Amino acid sequence: MPQPPKSNRELIWTVDRNFQGWTCSQCEWNSPLPTLLNDPEAKTAFDRLAAAKFRDHKCADHLSRLAPAPADSFTARIKNMVAHGFKPKDAVELFLQEAALEFRNQPQMLAQAKSEAEDFLRRLRAGLI
Repeated sequence: MPQPPKSNRELIWTVDRNFQGWTCSQCEWNSPLPTLLNDPEAKTAFDRLAAAKFRDHKCADHLSRLAPAPADSFTARIKNMVAHGFKPKDAVELFLQEAALEFRNQPQMLAQAKSEAEDFLRRLRAGLI
């Protein structure tokens, strides 16, 4: 069976104020994380399902991506620290310290920062990022 041509598209974990889930780097395809999904094993199953759906989607069936993923998400901040030489665990620890100062009077934002940091490490251990 002939293999489909390889594309440069990538599966990208995206988190911003209005969306959390997987997106395509080339088009507007996405797989949003279900709101009440908290169990790490269920999240890993969701990741595998999203990856399979990503492989099967056709970018031509979706709008082209107009702008890059927002760089102001918590996950993006952690990735930036790692890109600048911090070990992932150290980057998460430093980020959580920054978030504690930045959002000290906003418990909901602190909880979101901690959740995203834990998710970042889980996905890193699973080889997804």
